[in-house]
Amino acid sequence: MAAMEIDTEKNLQRKQSTYQSLDETFEIQNETYRGQQYSQIYFARLHTMRTLLYSLVTHWKPHVPVCTVLELEEGKECIIVGTLYKHMKLKPCILDEYSKERSALPLVKPHNFMHPDDHLVLEDESGRVKLGGTVLSPSVYVTGVVVALHGKETGAGDFMVLDVLEAGLAPQIEPQLKSREDKYVVFISGVNAGSSLSNPLQFQLLVDHITGHLGDEKGIAAEIVHVVIAGNSVEIPLGLLNGQNLASKDQSRLSEPVQELDILLTQIAAGVPVDIMPGSNDPANFCLPQQPLNRWLFPGSRAYNTFRSCTNPHCFELAGVRILGTSGQNIDDLKKYSEGKDELEFMERTLKWRHLAPTTPNTLGCYPFTDRDPFLIESCPHVYFVGNQDKYGTRILKGSEGQLVRLISIPKFCNTGMVVVLNLRNLECHTLSFGTQFSL
Repeated sequence: MAAMEIDTEKNLQRKQSTYQSLDETFEIQNETYRGQQYSQIYFARLHTMRTLLYSLVTHWKPHVPVCTVLELEEGKECIIVGTLYKHMKLKPCILDEYSKERSALPLVKPHNFMHPDDHLVLEDESGRVKLGGTVLSPSVYVTGVVVALHGKETGAGDFMVLDVLEAGLAPQIEPQLKSREDKYVVFISGVNAGSSLSNPLQFQLLVDHITGHLGDEKGIAAEIVHVVIAGNSVEIPLGLLNGQNLASKDQSRLSEPVQELDILLTQIAAGVPVDIMPGSNDPANFCLPQQPLNRWLFPGSRAYNTFRSCTNPHCFELAGVRILGTSGQNIDDLKKYSEGKDELEFMERTLKWRHLAPTTPNTLGCYPFTDRDPFLIESCPHVYFVGNQDKYGTRILKGSEGQLVRLISIPKFCNTGMVVVLNLRNLECHTLSFGTQFSL
């Protein structure tokens, strides 16, 4: 028995040896809230991105002058750099919500707030100007994206856009593919323990597969070196949180989903390192970046040093591969305020804009940072994942400087019974499905 425990400990040490957390950017530690507004995070974003775009403009159109919005002259071609703002006719407004609450008409909430009359504006510290032309489509861009625009001012005072320059993919460190053997990372999201859709047996089958108790003809389970749980792990019955003191039975109902999750996480952490990220439904702060779930919620799991409670977004390196991802709020918000053929297209845009969550703080809540924007992408990841999506999707995104990024859209486990498995040796990935339906 002692020899078995030593072997297990050595195996865990081997699996943890190449892991490095890069979540420091998303941690709110030395920040002090003094009632500051969100203008400062926009200024920090514009300052950083403008410096970058100015360096790219010299190679893009070196003979075209660069000016500010205030310096525009009618008919003179120039390049302006600023932050996009999208005027949206259907964008929800708190005053409208208040008036509708007092109305007898029922509320209908659309899944997408796009309208043909939407238009874009570009603004910098000196002013703002309405954008015209067909080059810059309002259906693609959202408020908060910083771009460089080539064009000229018209007689009506608009800026006719002739061309657009995005930041493009950030520089990428050469992946140090240290493993010559197959080593796998399992991505899970949307477990929603405690919800009506959650099936504990289904999750238990997944746990048994990860820990090797289910049997595996292909031998994948034995080579799983890491597990990432990308948000929405529990569903708390919010109807109980009405500001009143809870009865003892209601208190237990609140804690049951977390206890159920902890039992299953303990089994995983006993054999494989596991990272858990908060999501929109989890007991964590609502605004991005979400801080790690309190370890005291997981009395069983926290006993293992393989259990890590992480931020959302979450960034880490494993076996020389840089992996970056979110629990899905950034992409869900883009789907509301822009259009794309699938989740992967929205993911591509965030990488090309070099910003994980451009709609923060306009339509997606975030902490009011004063001197930095933590969602700027300074180093291009090798793997970029987004959790809690409707369906699985993956493809390779290629950058202009040879960057290669594996994009992964992770489906909700409670709806699909699917997880995503990534091979660190070659960055190939596939899904595993777990079902509990039996036929007689």
